[in-house]
Order: sequence, then structure tokens, then C-alpha cells
Amino acid sequence: MKPCFQKVLFFDIGGVLLSNGWGHESREAAALQFGFDYEEMDRLHEFIFNVYEIGRITLDEYLDTVLFYRPRDFTKQEFKDFMFAQSVELPQMLEWLVQWRKKNTDRFRFLSINNEGRELNDHRIRKFRLHDCFDAFVSSCSVGMRKPDPGIFQMAMGIAQAKPEECIYFDDRPILVEAAMKTGMTCYQHQSFESTKAILERLI
Repeated sequence: MKPCFQKVLFFDIGGVLLSNGWGHESREAAALQFGFDYEEMDRLHEFIFNVYEIGRITLDEYLDTVLFYRPRDFTKQEFKDFMFAQSVELPQMLEWLVQWRKKNTDRFRFLSINNEGRELNDHRIRKFRLHDCFDAFVSSCSVGMRKPDPGIFQMAMGIAQAKPEECIYFDDRPILVEAAMKTGMTCYQHQSFESTKAILERLI
């Protein structure tokens, strides 16, 4: 018996549906808010953040490496609250996609493929009710791989039990679009709500 869906749709989250979880803009804002040396923190961030994103260390351990290796005049919890507050919904895309999914559950399955540390990932899924949008989450912190590793895209297709020709992927970063394309998926760079909406509507 053939499955009831025709395609599997994969989406990045940061830069497509939500702001980036902990991008350089947020780190720069944190340096201004809390009064620490951004360049020093950013060097340590580049050293350790990938390890956090693949789930090998906790958020506390990440912060101990980049900031709390010496006393600060702010608490770790105050800083984590600031980090979580940086996540905001991008205009229109998420709200529209949730409604479009409801109309097309017999045609598509919806999964995310995202690079995110566990605590940030869990916070964003809960706060923005991403379960309303996705059937499953292929998150770097859970699978121990991060984009552009081709393994994470292959794992996502395995979880979906779908062939590359059945899969369509959206990401805002060209380098990640290219990485996914090498696995045989059909891939699009998300540039705006209007352009991605038009692509999705053409699939019907």
C-alpha cells in the first residue's frame, strides 16, 4: 500500500520560522547589556559552540567556558533568561505554515532539520508551539551531527522513511541548501515569506 503523503517537507527553523537562537547579533546585544568583552567571548564561543550544538555539553558548561570562567556581576540564570528572550517569531511564516499544514496533512509530512543546543532547542519548541508545525524534529543536539554534515540529512530521510526524490528542504543559508542538495533532495533557499509560500503552493 502506498503511503498517503506525496512529499516530505523539511525546514530549517532559525532564519526561516524564528530568529536565530544565539547568533552574533544576540551575542553582541548581550555584550552591551551585561558589559563584557564581545570579541573575547566570541573567540571562546567559536571554540566550543559546535560541541554544544551536537549535545556533548550542557548550556551551563558552554557558559562556563565562554563567560563564567571568572566572576561576573550578573548571574548565569540572568544570562540564560536573556539568551532565551532573543528568540522571536519571524513575520508571517510560522503562522501561515501551521494553517497550511492543517489543510495538507494528507499530502505532506513536515519535519525540521536544525542546528541547536538542547536547552535552546527545547525552549523554542515549547514557546512557539512548534509541535503544531512539525511531525518530528531532527535537531543536532539529539542526533550528534550538525549541518552541513551530510549525515544529518541522510538521517532525516531515514527517520521519514523517504527517498531523496520525495524530499523538499528549505533553509535560509546557501551553504546549507547546497549541502542538502548533494544528498539528492530538492532544495530551496528561503529568502522571504512570499517566495517560500509561492513555492509551497505550487506543490499542490
